[in-house]
Amino acid sequence: MSEVTGTPDVSVRIPATDGYHPGSNGHAGRAEGDDGAAGAPVTEYREPKGSVVQLVAVVAAILAISMLTHSLALLIVIVALIAMVMIHELGHFVTAKWSHMKVTEYFLGFGPRLWSIRRGETEYGVKAIPLGGYVKIVGMSNTEDVDPADEARTYRQQPFHNRLMVALAGSFMHFVMAFVLIWALVVFIGEPQSNTSVAGFSPLAHGLDPAKTAGLQVGDDIISIDGRTVANGLDLQHIIEAHAGVPLTLVVERGQPARRLTIMVTPAVVTSGTAKQPARIGIQIGTSSTTINPFHALGTAAAGIGEVAGGTLSALGKTFSPHGLTAFFDQLGNTKAADAAARNDTRPESIYGAVRTATQGAKGGAFDLIDVLVNIIIAVGLINLFPMLPLDGGHVLVAVYERVRSRRGKRYHADVTKLAPVAGAFVLFLLVFVAAAVFLDITHPIANPFQ
Repeated sequence: MSEVTGTPDVSVRIPATDGYHPGSNGHAGRAEGDDGAAGAPVTEYREPKGSVVQLVAVVAAILAISMLTHSLALLIVIVALIAMVMIHELGHFVTAKWSHMKVTEYFLGFGPRLWSIRRGETEYGVKAIPLGGYVKIVGMSNTEDVDPADEARTYRQQPFHNRLMVALAGSFMHFVMAFVLIWALVVFIGEPQSNTSVAGFSPLAHGLDPAKTAGLQVGDDIISIDGRTVANGLDLQHIIEAHAGVPLTLVVERGQPARRLTIMVTPAVVTSGTAKQPARIGIQIGTSSTTINPFHALGTAAAGIGEVAGGTLSALGKTFSPHGLTAFFDQLGNTKAADAAARNDTRPESIYGAVRTATQGAKGGAFDLIDVLVNIIIAVGLINLFPMLPLDGGHVLVAVYERVRSRRGKRYHADVTKLAPVAGAFVLFLLVFVAAAVFLDITHPIANPFQ
C-alpha cells in the first residue's frame, strides 16, 4: 500500500525486517517505478519485449552462481525473506481488493521492470532489484492526486473498518506465516530432544580438542558435572560455558553393560575474528526428534508464537530504552563492549547479520533455519505495528484518529502533511540505527549460535 508497508531493519532477535530496511518492503503505493501519476487513467498495457527471457536468465544466473560458490544456503534464506515480504504485501493486496479499493500494482523488487503482466486494472511483475516488494493502492492520503473517477475507490474514502483491516493485514500475515512454519515443523520434522550422550567431536580452533584429549569417547553418556546432575544438552552447555579454563569433573557411563568413569576436562575459549566464542570442550551432543500429531500441534504452534512474540517485545523494550540505546551506540567506539555483546548475543542484528545468522541456521538443518525465520517473521510483524508513519502502525494510528475526530454524518480527514516532520525524524533515526547495526555486524559479528 502506498506508505502502508515499510518495516525497519533492526535485528533477528529483536529482530528485524521486511521491506523498509535496505531491502525494503517498499511502501504500497510507492511512486518508484510508476509509469504515471497515481490517479492517471489506465492506458493500454504492453508487455516489454523479451521480458520473460530476461527474467529466466536472471533467475538461472543467480542459481548458477549460488551453486558454483557453494552458497545455496544463503540463496534459500534470501528467497525465504523475499517470500516473507511478498506475503506481507499479499495481506494488503487481498484485503484492499476485498474492500473494492483500486490496486494498480503488485511487484517484487524495485527499479527497471524485468517482467510484468496486467490482469484487469492491476499489473503484477518483477523488477531488477529484488530488495523487497510493494502494493500500490490509490489514494492512501489526502495529499495524493487521484483521478476523480477513482476517488470513490481510494483508500482514504473507505469506511474505518476497511482501512483498519488493510493496514493491519500485512502484520497479520506474519503471524499466519509463523503459525504455519511452527505447525509444519513439529508435525513433519519434530522438535529435537537433546540428551547428554557424546555423538561426535568438534575440535576447536588452534588444534584444541579438550574432550578427546581428556579421554571422552563417542557414546559416553554424561551423568553429572562437578556433582551436578545434567538432564539435557542445554544444562551441559550452560555449565561448560560458565567455566572457561576451569577443570570440570565429569561422571560418564560407557559401554554395555554400562560402567561409570570419572573424567577431568577443561573448557577452552577460542577467538573468532575479534569476538571470543563461548567456552566449549569440543563435543556434539546427541539429539532425537519427536513429532506431534497435527491436532495437538495447533496448540503448540500458538504457544510458540506467544513465546516468541513475548520475548521479542521484551527485547525491543530493552533495546530502545534510554539505557539500551546508550549501550548500543557505545559499542561503536568501544571494542570490548562490542565483543562482549557479540559473544553473549545481546545486540540487535541488522539485515546483514540476520541473513548471516539464518544462513548459519540453514547449514545446521531445517529446524535451525525455521527457528531463525520464525523469530525474524514475528519481529518484523511487530515492528511494523509501531504507531509511526511510514510503518503500518502509523496508518492504523491515522485511521483511529480520524474515527475519533469524525462526527455522525461528517467524516474527518487527517492532514498527514502535519506528521511529516515527526515521520522524517523517525525515519532518520531508523537509518542511523540500521547503519550502526550493519557496521557492528561486519566488524564484530555475533557468534554462531548453532555451534
